[in-house]
Amino acid sequence: MEFVSARIITADVPGLVAFYERVTGTEAVWSTELFAEVPTAAGTLAIGSERTVALFGEGSAVPAANRTVIVEFLVDDVDADFARLRDALDEVVTPPTDMPWGNRALLFRDPDGNLVNLFTPVTAAAREKFGVGPARERAGDLTSGR
Repeated sequence: MEFVSARIITADVPGLVAFYERVTGTEAVWSTELFAEVPTAAGTLAIGSERTVALFGEGSAVPAANRTVIVEFLVDDVDADFARLRDALDEVVTPPTDMPWGNRALLFRDPDGNLVNLFTPVTAAAREKFGVGPARERAGDLTSGR
C-alpha cells in the first residue's frame, strides 16, 4: 500500500487552493474547477469542492467541519516561513515553538479552519528521523538541551 494524498473538501476551491499555493510555494495542478492538487515529494494535498461529495455518498464529508486532522509540512526553517506567511494567516494557534519530540513547529488554521503544522526538526534524533541535515544554531533550541 502506498499513501498518495489527503483531500480537503471545501466550499471555496479557488480560495483554499490559493492559500495552500502560498503556504507551500507550489503551484496547484487543476483537473477541473471542482478539484485541484498541490503536489509534494511525499504526497499530494488534494482540494475538492463540496459539490463532489455526492459522488462518494451524500453527506459523507462536510466543508469546514474538521477538528481532528492536522495537515503537516516539513520545512527548512519554520521561523522564516512564519515571517513569510504571518500576514496571510487569520489564526495562529501556536507561533514557532520547540516541541518535546524534537521539532520546532508552527500551528495555524487554513481559511476553512483546518489545522496546519509547519515544522523543522531541530534535535539530532528528529533530524535523523526525517533525513535532514543539521538545524541552524540558535540560542535555546532543543539541540542544546535548554
